[in-house]
Amino acid sequence: MPHHRKNRGMGGSKLLDTPDNLMMICSSWNGLMESDAELAASARGWGHKLPVWERLEMPVFDCTVFKWYFLLPDGGKVLSTWSDQPF
Repeated sequence: MPHHRKNRGMGGSKLLDTPDNLMMICSSWNGLMESDAELAASARGWGHKLPVWERLEMPVFDCTVFKWYFLLPDGGKVLSTWSDQPF
């Protein structure tokens, strides 16, 4: 299912419907991120959830291949280098 890294909020702005703010996730992970504070904190560390003040340039961890990527406004992604890692 499509997931907004930065929440749009209730009835939120379509301005956040951009490829660099969207990622496909399973509905189970989406539910867990939204209902469990500890998992939500992990999701923020992986770039899956971003506070409204965070820039979209934060890399995203892809757990299917165990790599970090930058999501691009054109819908592409670029592999992150070690020096780009948030941790």
